[in-house]
Amino acid sequence: MADGATTTTNSIAQYDTRFFGHPRGLATLFFTEMWERYSFYGTRALLMLYMTHAVATGALGMTDAKAGNIYAFYTAAVYLMSLPGGWFADRIVGQRKAVLIGGILIACGDFCLASPGIPLYFAGLGLLMFGTGLLKPNVSTMVGQLYPQGDRRRDSGFSIFYIGINIGAFSPLLVSWVGEKVNWHLAFATSGVGMILGIVQYLVTGKYLGEAGLHVTPLDDPAKDRRQKRIAGGIALLVAVGVAAMIFASSKGWIQPTAESISNGLGVALAVIFIAVFGWMIFGKGWSAIERKRAGAMLVLAIGSAIFWGAYEQAGSSLNLFADINTNRHVFGYEFPAGWFQWVQPLFVLILAPFFAWLWIKLGKREPSSPAKFSVALVFIGLSFLILVPPSHRMGVSPNWLNTCYFLGVVGEMCLSPVGLSAFTKLAPARAAGFAMGIWFLSTSIGEWLAGKAGSYFSSMPLPKLFGISAVIPFIAAILLALLIRPTKKLMAGVS
Repeated sequence: MADGATTTTNSIAQYDTRFFGHPRGLATLFFTEMWERYSFYGTRALLMLYMTHAVATGALGMTDAKAGNIYAFYTAAVYLMSLPGGWFADRIVGQRKAVLIGGILIACGDFCLASPGIPLYFAGLGLLMFGTGLLKPNVSTMVGQLYPQGDRRRDSGFSIFYIGINIGAFSPLLVSWVGEKVNWHLAFATSGVGMILGIVQYLVTGKYLGEAGLHVTPLDDPAKDRRQKRIAGGIALLVAVGVAAMIFASSKGWIQPTAESISNGLGVALAVIFIAVFGWMIFGKGWSAIERKRAGAMLVLAIGSAIFWGAYEQAGSSLNLFADINTNRHVFGYEFPAGWFQWVQPLFVLILAPFFAWLWIKLGKREPSSPAKFSVALVFIGLSFLILVPPSHRMGVSPNWLNTCYFLGVVGEMCLSPVGLSAFTKLAPARAAGFAMGIWFLSTSIGEWLAGKAGSYFSSMPLPKLFGISAVIPFIAAILLALLIRPTKKLMAGVS
């Protein structure tokens, strides 16, 4: 029944051009993601500044090292939760309900941050982690479900979807100004209001999504399906008990965990999960030969993605501190908020995304493969940090250094992020679409962790060295990926 419904929906989708030549349901997901990103980027622009500014300003007064480790843990966990969030949607509730639940948790998290007190601050971060883990992978999965197999509008559709992400990412214009100039907690509340608007829009226009996201995809073997759910439940219980035990032991003074040790522990966990997931998909039972090959291609792309985001996402950590401390932000005598640099990237995305959406269609058969686009992306993100090495030893530098850095990074982003989202929806096994999208965000999680750790070294490592390392690593990865383009295309088994 589900397969038949999907076929019918896909057939209709071929003729649905009501949203700029794309299915009308794309508009629903476009605005849902836009408001979620409004909440996410508004909050993200504040975190490092809120944690490091003086207590007298109403902030937390932490050191760069502590704040960077907390930031690394939070941003990494936000995307790590996409892995269980994708599985939960695939097996339990479907993508449609998972997105709704996630949006509600995100709004609750923002309002917790808006409340005074350290306990509510960390509770808010926790709710944001779980909420984003449910919403983020599944809204992207539904975008892929709007298009039938072989529909060449898919990459273009993801580029349009990506415009929605970056319209939402303009939220630091308001949120940063409120936080840095008025009140930190009121600023977090404005992020929560944005998410509520997204939830309302999603509920009102959800009828245009057709069958997308409505159906769970159980395993063909009912006994295996039940066993997998029991294992997942056991893992969730074990994690919950472990966290509760750590909190109890810490309250008794038996252990003294630090932000650094907790963050480093997550880094090890990310590496283990990454190896385990791809080991299972490539060598485990139950996958066809084509699915194993495509998992190999996903591995190559995921590694490239992690390295890219490890540099790019320093916008919220080391580059945010560089804007706050090293950059001259005075215009006609007014010092604008450091967080305003957080909307420079989305501005460039809005300028460049329509061009790239047109370019991929215009190139037709000459369009570069996904691995080739990833290699180009890594070159540009390396250049974006190389440009910052000369001014990084000075104070009061021109804002154009950061603007140039962000422009080069966004050129790379256009070659990687919407392309990667589209590639993973095509490479993913149909019965594990949400889980595969969770794997894509697992690579983002690793990148976020690396970016946060870079921020923790802002004061202890010379900036020319920090930014130089952030340039060299992507350059090396770009060369290696370029050498692997042909074998990776073979592993993709017909998917471009």
